[in-house]
Amino acid sequence: MLDLRRLHVLREFSVRGTIAATASALGYTPSAVSQQLARLEQETGVALLDRSPKGAELTDAGRLLVTQAEEILALVEATESVLAEQADVALGMVTVTAFPTAAVAFAPLLAPPLRRHEGMQLVLRQTLLSTGPQKVRSREVDIALVDDWSGQHPGRGPDGGLRHIHLLRDPLVLAVPEDHRLADPAEPATLDRLLGESWIVAPQTERSRYGTDRLLAEVGGLPATTWEFEGLGTILSLVSRGIGIAAVPALAMVGSPAGLVCRRLPASAPERHVYAVVRPASLRRPAVQVTLAALREAARQVERELAEVADL
Repeated sequence: MLDLRRLHVLREFSVRGTIAATASALGYTPSAVSQQLARLEQETGVALLDRSPKGAELTDAGRLLVTQAEEILALVEATESVLAEQADVALGMVTVTAFPTAAVAFAPLLAPPLRRHEGMQLVLRQTLLSTGPQKVRSREVDIALVDDWSGQHPGRGPDGGLRHIHLLRDPLVLAVPEDHRLADPAEPATLDRLLGESWIVAPQTERSRYGTDRLLAEVGGLPATTWEFEGLGTILSLVSRGIGIAAVPALAMVGSPAGLVCRRLPASAPERHVYAVVRPASLRRPAVQVTLAALREAARQVERELAEVADL
């Protein structure tokens, strides 16, 4: 009989590509991963990995079993969710991963409603990279908060096997020091008037940079001076000190430092959408349902706060 834990190790290897990376992701030693995969080969009676001094890769039989393992693990999770639903009690740990601005905005709003469920534990982790859907698919986390700048429902893309639940729209806004001329609501914050300013932008590797680049492309030019810093928190801190101005997602203004004024940009400015990504098989699990309901309510509260902060 196939062991579910070993199927999970094999599936993880198919994602990570190496024994070492699989071990790191699962919290095992490389030796333990190799042993688990060897035992799985004994159970199936076929070679699942082609091993060489340079590493290992899946055989045709291994790739076939990975496909089947996906279905088996999803079916097991769906069955567990149905059984948990019968108990009608939110129990167990729910792990959520979120990009930093979403983690800061949502975390204080999630704790109070989830505290009412004594058998539940919430783990909220931040991730700087756009790996949320991959972590949900590999079952490292139950829910991922992700952002999308494309304007198209991400469920139509390569993550279509996952469920994407829309939480809120997050427009790009202008952050300026409170003593800046653009802090005056009577001063038009039109795109052509922004190029003469000193700008603080995120590196190309950060997703928030995408919105800034689209905004500047619409202007058709580059700012007089550009300073590049990592992290929206760092950028807003520098803006508050009068170092320059920045275009940031409105969500970044939640809990932002004093000394900032947020101005609305023209309607043509980019915006992103925030989604909760979850495996369909886990949707009937009461703890996941409770967490998703808390996320939806938190999103409504965040939108109200954004409307006050950014006059949206």
